[in-house]
Amino acid sequence: MAASDQIKSLIKSFGESDEDRFFASAMQIAASEARRGHNNIAQELKSLIETARKSRSNLQFDQGKIVNMPPSRRELNELVEVFQPRISLSNMVLEKSILNKLSKLISEQKKWELLRHHNLFPIRKLLLIGAPGTGKTMTAHAIAGELDIPVFVIRLDGILSKYMGESIAKLRLIFDMMPSQRAVYLFDEFDSIGSHRNQGHDVGEIKRILNSFLVNIEKDISNSIIIAATNLPESLDVALFRRFDDVIKYPLPIESEIIVAIKKYTQSYSFDTRINYKTIAKGAKGLNFSDIAKACETVVKEKILSGSQKLNTSLLIDTLNSKKS
Repeated sequence: MAASDQIKSLIKSFGESDEDRFFASAMQIAASEARRGHNNIAQELKSLIETARKSRSNLQFDQGKIVNMPPSRRELNELVEVFQPRISLSNMVLEKSILNKLSKLISEQKKWELLRHHNLFPIRKLLLIGAPGTGKTMTAHAIAGELDIPVFVIRLDGILSKYMGESIAKLRLIFDMMPSQRAVYLFDEFDSIGSHRNQGHDVGEIKRILNSFLVNIEKDISNSIIIAATNLPESLDVALFRRFDDVIKYPLPIESEIIVAIKKYTQSYSFDTRINYKTIAKGAKGLNFSDIAKACETVVKEKILSGSQKLNTSLLIDTLNSKKS
């Protein structure tokens, strides 16, 4: 493939956020340089690609679905997505009080057999509240990564049905799986089934689904972890809050946490100018962790595409500012 075609493929994959094709195209360019006898350039490109791959592991917390449902569980294929996370709490930037709560859960979960021996139960039912991009979903994956168990992301669109009783039956399938399949069960955008029982047009069905969830979570004594996440806590039925072991609120990052996040996401590189993290963090205040990670990702990709030796400080500032507009 001609060099121009390789560059086109590289730029196209960047624009489409196709990471696999992006790195494949980059490796093809490196191989092409090696064939031309430009060994130093080829080796430098390969080194940059490997560094970028490592950096991406800090920017992206999920590396794809795993585990097809066993035949006996195939009816759940439309209800859950299964992931095997590769991250831990150390990959996150968390407020100290939140980190302490999550660390306590993990500590108790690692010694659950000892607690059960004394007729005690580890913390395992969490309600996470916060604006989008503040780390709620990533928390579920990090907990699973710490405990080396999968995450079952519940597809609430698959549960909700227009037929009376069908949604309740699907919800029951999920709770029936929890004792035999230890995992983190994540009910994301939980307000879609946990809203006040006096809201909505189909009040009767909403009441039945919510009542079913309340009954199931109350009865569940499995060793799985149940996490519900929402950015609309005011819409949740008040009866839900006491069904969870803990309710954790995720705020937007403060300036010191923004600095830690930027350093974490760009730790494999250096910047082209002396960077004033305090000034950048002050300007980025109000952004969530997801926005900050994506801004850092943009700067890393630009470095790789342009062949620069260092990250563009001005681009980072401009990208962060653009996400506030």
